[in-house]
Amino acid sequence: MFDHSPDRPLPAAPGVGYKAQHFQAILDAPAPVAWLEIHAENYMGAGGRPIAQLKALADRFPISVHGVGLSIGGEGPLDADHLARLKHLVGWLDPASFSEHLAWSTHDSHFLNDLLPLPYTQATLARVCAHIDEVQTTLGRRMLLENPSTYVAFTDSEMSEIDFLTEITRRTGCGLLLDVNNVFVSATNQNWDARAYIDAFPLAAVGEIHLGGHEEDADEYGAPLLIDSHGAEVVDPVWALYAHTLARSGPRPTLIEWDTDVPDWPVLAAEARRAADLLAPLASPVAP
Repeated sequence: MFDHSPDRPLPAAPGVGYKAQHFQAILDAPAPVAWLEIHAENYMGAGGRPIAQLKALADRFPISVHGVGLSIGGEGPLDADHLARLKHLVGWLDPASFSEHLAWSTHDSHFLNDLLPLPYTQATLARVCAHIDEVQTTLGRRMLLENPSTYVAFTDSEMSEIDFLTEITRRTGCGLLLDVNNVFVSATNQNWDARAYIDAFPLAAVGEIHLGGHEEDADEYGAPLLIDSHGAEVVDPVWALYAHTLARSGPRPTLIEWDTDVPDWPVLAAEARRAADLLAPLASPVAP
């Protein structure tokens, strides 16, 4: 439905979420990082240092734009001003990818500083699909939708998360962003099998994979409760789940997310190197 092809598609290699304190380090020694992600809402201004730095980086790296404020699952209409500013950003930047969350974050005119889950009902499905259609039509490109991290399940859900996401891709033609840490967090919190989820996931629709850290807590009954924080290293069980995913999907562009308590560049680059080591055996051999 949308045949726009960016000049620089995302490679099946590690990327990182860009932070301004890493600007010079990325220019000086980016390896093994091959692409960068930005949060759309940080670059909707008219100019200044952030835009100048982004333009410099876009000359050297494919850029993925990740939105956090569209409220794709919100009950009301999408914010027209927000969507217009997003269209302007995507228009001049021509990113390799644009993605958003399967979540809601607005109520009437109020913006909530969180990504909140949705019940998987026919009514929610129709609303999410209508919003995705509007975004893709406005931007003139296919978007990716990210699976959420969840802590409880809705009793009024009428279908599984997998079926919900699969039907969204069928109706809208959008792709998916598979956050492996989100899968691990949700599986732990709700006591289901993370590998079975990956095995059932529509992997052919996945255009990007995310990996990140989480915090460990306990609920009121003492059971494990994981909080998706993007503020720590990726834990070994998530790396194992990522390896399982790659064995089924083949190599995919893979982002290391680290948004709070951001470390120095060598720590972030080391996380990207670990992803590169898992991707390398799956790379197609170079013809002689």
